[in-house]
Amino acid sequence: MKKVSRFPEVPPSSIAWNGHGQACTVHLVVLVRIKAANIADVSNRRDAMLRPALYFITALLVFVNAPTSRANEVKRVSVNGTELAYVEVGQGEPVIFVHGGLQDYRMWLNHLPKFAERYRAIAYSRRNNYPNEVDPDGMPDGAADVHGEDLAALLQALGLSKVRVVAHSSGAHVALFFAAAHPEMVVSLVLNEPPAAGILVGISDSAEMLKAWGAGIAPAREALKAGDTKAGIPLFVNAVGGPGAYERRSDADKKMNADNVASYQADATTKRPRPVFTCDMAKAIKVPTLLSNGERSPKFFHRIMDQLEVCLPNRERIVINGSSHTVPSENPDAFDRAVLAFLAKH
Repeated sequence: MKKVSRFPEVPPSSIAWNGHGQACTVHLVVLVRIKAANIADVSNRRDAMLRPALYFITALLVFVNAPTSRANEVKRVSVNGTELAYVEVGQGEPVIFVHGGLQDYRMWLNHLPKFAERYRAIAYSRRNNYPNEVDPDGMPDGAADVHGEDLAALLQALGLSKVRVVAHSSGAHVALFFAAAHPEMVVSLVLNEPPAAGILVGISDSAEMLKAWGAGIAPAREALKAGDTKAGIPLFVNAVGGPGAYERRSDADKKMNADNVASYQADATTKRPRPVFTCDMAKAIKVPTLLSNGERSPKFFHRIMDQLEVCLPNRERIVINGSSHTVPSENPDAFDRAVLAFLAKH
């Protein structure tokens, strides 16, 4: 006897029945092939008994057929003469996550599931960062203008015309250049402490701060220039995040830092001029922007955020308690709550 008369997509051999003539399970391979279950077409008694199973099938199909259901599945796309790795999870309007220095897409893995409940969440690794091809003589981390054009090309390759951007540190610097050059591609921005030192040039009382900042990171740069990454990485992290910042990091984060040191070695040795992001460029960014600060971050970053708050015409600002520079990792729950609330409005 044919068990399913109104659902030809489901072969009877793929359904397990109990002693009362009710469907219990359906083979997973069949679920992958089904495009939709016309539950409204259930009419007779036997088909009515199938209704619970078909509702279950339909729910599973959302999961099985979702193209972005595994955040640990690394994909790759060619842009601007290089290959960039990315992961994605969830469905809906796209949100792109941009990592900071000594990091890669993995810094966002613990954040993506929360965002995937509402959005298509995409995190990628920038040029010269793991697991992409890396080279100490390659693209510097600080080449925010180049990385910004890579981001635009990545979105075009993925068929995305407008996105929300969530970015940290040097990745937020990238996001500023991207938004200034491609305003038509941006819905809103979330920027956590970009090292946009250029915006302070000419600002009263900033010269001494910039000089002190340069002196603070100089030992890390010298170590990296000499190839001493074992010393250079902790020196840099502690200069940016404050004393003990590196020691507080997890083993996984320390490994990620080591995996991505090439772009910082390139930063220490490059003769390429560092791009300068100006207040005039910021004034041209009209989209809603959330500025995020760590409560315990160095004054250098707070000063930059102060000036961005002056220059950006459509901005909000938050300070995350208990955090230094790497807010998304140091207080992820507070960061995610604030960002999700902002994105819900913008």
